[in-house]
Order: sequence, then C-alpha cells, then structure tokens
Amino acid sequence: MAEWFQKARRLQQLPPYLFTEIDRKKLEAIRAGRDVINLGVGDPDLPTPEPIVASLQKHVTNPAFHRYALDQGAPEFRAAVARWFERRYGVKLDPEREVLALIGSKDGIAHLPLGVVDPGDVVLIPDPAYPGYLPFSRFAGAEVHRLELHEQNGFLPDLDAVHERLWERCKLVYLNFPNNPTAAIAPIDFYARLVELAHRYRFIIAQDAAYAEIYFADRPASILEVDGARDVAIEFHSFSKTFNMAGWRLGFAVGAPDVLAALAQVKSNCDSGVFTAIQFAGIDALEQYEALTEPLRATYRRRRDTLVDGLARLGWQLHVPQATFYVWARVPGGISSTDLASRLLDEADIVVTPGVGFGRCGEGYVRMALTVPDHRLSEAVERIARLKL
Repeated sequence: MAEWFQKARRLQQLPPYLFTEIDRKKLEAIRAGRDVINLGVGDPDLPTPEPIVASLQKHVTNPAFHRYALDQGAPEFRAAVARWFERRYGVKLDPEREVLALIGSKDGIAHLPLGVVDPGDVVLIPDPAYPGYLPFSRFAGAEVHRLELHEQNGFLPDLDAVHERLWERCKLVYLNFPNNPTAAIAPIDFYARLVELAHRYRFIIAQDAAYAEIYFADRPASILEVDGARDVAIEFHSFSKTFNMAGWRLGFAVGAPDVLAALAQVKSNCDSGVFTAIQFAGIDALEQYEALTEPLRATYRRRRDTLVDGLARLGWQLHVPQATFYVWARVPGGISSTDLASRLLDEADIVVTPGVGFGRCGEGYVRMALTVPDHRLSEAVERIARLKL
C-alpha cells in the first residue's frame, strides 16, 4: 500500500467495530487450539428451517428471477409482508407505499440517515445500543446524542430527561425493542408517548424490531400499533433472527410512506435489490410463521434457563430476559466489563461481549448470546465457577 494512503476522516473518527475485534481475538484462541465457547456475537447457530431452504431451491431455478430485482421488492413479497403484519399486529399496511424490502434490516438502518438527515441535525440513539446506529448518522453529518438506558428505568429511555431544545433540533430517533443488548421490552404506552413527541417536534422514529419474534411471554408490541405512528415512524424487521436466515440477507421496513420513499431512493443509488428467489423463499417463511418460529422460541427459552439458572447459582445479578437471545448480566467483583471479558477468554476460553462496547452506560455489564447448544452453556457455567469471580 502506498505510504501516502489514509482512510477517509469519516472512518478514522469511528470507534473500532466491536464485533470485528471480538472475532479477531476469538480466532486467535481457536488457532491456538483452545476449546472456545463463543457467547459473543449474536449469530444464530441453528440451520435455516428445511421448508425455507426447499423453497429457495425451487425458486432459484426460475430464470425470471435471474435478472435485476425490483428495488422496492417484489410485489408478491410486499403483499406477503402486509398480510403477515395484519395477522401478527392487527395493522393493515399498504404494500405499495408502506412496505420496503431490505438486504437485511441492517441495510435499512444504515442507509436511513442518508435519506432523512442533513448536516447539523440531531440524531438520538440509545446507550447502550447495537453499534450499527452510530456510523451512518455521523456519515450524514448528524450531531449524535445518546438516550441513556438504565436498569432502574427498565432500560427504557427517560423521555422527560431530554431537553426541549434537543427535541426541537431532533430529526431522527433510533429505538431497538426488544433491546440488544439489555433484552428489555418497551410497553405500548412508551411508544405512544414518543409518537406524540414526534408529532409535536416533527422528527422520525426508527424502531429496530429485529428480535421481536424471539420472546418468552407476551408478544412484544409494534410501534405501528399506536395511532398516528404510521405518519412518523418506520419499523425494521429481520429474517435473520426470526427464521435463522442470517446469511441470506433479507428484511423489510414498514411504516411512514414518505420516510420509506426517501430510504428507497438512497438504496436505488446503492444496490439493485434483494435476489428475487430469496424474497419468494421469504414469502413461504412468513406463510409458515407459526410452525417455524415456535420451536425456535422453545429452544432459546430452554437455553436461557440453563444459563440464567447457572449464573444465579454462582451469585451473578441479572434479570431473566423475556425476549431476545441475550443475557445481560452485571459484572461481579467490581471489575470492568472489558477486564471480565478478558479474564473469561484468557482463563476459561469463553467469549462474551463487554457492555462498554455498546456505550458508556453498558459499563458494569456483559452480554452473553444464547447461540450455542445447551451442553456448551452448562460447560460455560462450570468454567466460570472454577474462576471464583
């Protein structure tokens, strides 16, 4: 590489992508021949259900699907999303204006600020939060402020703590419920309050619902169930977690038509849509939703109980998660989250994610993903017990 080369300043100003660094350290341990239990990155370990795979095998042979896809998504896919959403949430969507196909929900989350935010606008993101909300907000020239999530508030943002001048400058608010990393669920009255603020101050709400279908008690609400939400809010859904289709890259956004149109315009300049055969496999997934997702929830529920019960026996402080496939646990012993993560990897060959990697309010916690088999979770608890933290 030429000596004069430098990455663009916009990249230099970003923190290292958390999961890349975790993956690097994990690979070093594996290459050294160590038996690593990876509770770090939330990548589903179970295969995509066979009916979805069979559907793709059928549709991939259709030569009509070998051409460029429609940017907004196949009409059949958007209609299937609208049918599923009405069945699931009781919200009737216009598939032409209120549904947009995505190359995974991260595609929409990342590109949204480029379509709706101007330099100097304020974007509010949760803290702690999935790291994907920050980079493109900054790429769009936004002034990023954080909505702190604290355990005493059920890891919900304190909307009353936001100064009115910040609301007046706000253009976009990112939400993520069920929440990664805390596993918190937002009640419908919280959404209603934020929608009311969005109408009053004229900002957009982007609710990341990637984990909405991994729950263990009551079904989490959609923000679009709130009256008036479809004028100011969009919601992102992912096939990655719902159907173990992480590598397929399929998702969708639903909600405010003008916001979706702006996002679609950005995407039309960046990509050529989702491979149509994958969209048709997604249609079959949505049509078999109940049969395909309940076994997955049962698996994660069992894994959750294995890890939570084991850590509780060791004296760890944590809430039993009611959604997501994450356990958000307090760091024992008064050490930092990064020190604990380092000890677990160095001394027990366990990968966890330090909470501070999700934001400064994540300090004092670690996140553990339930994406390994039950016996490996039991083994992880036994290894932690031997450390006597």
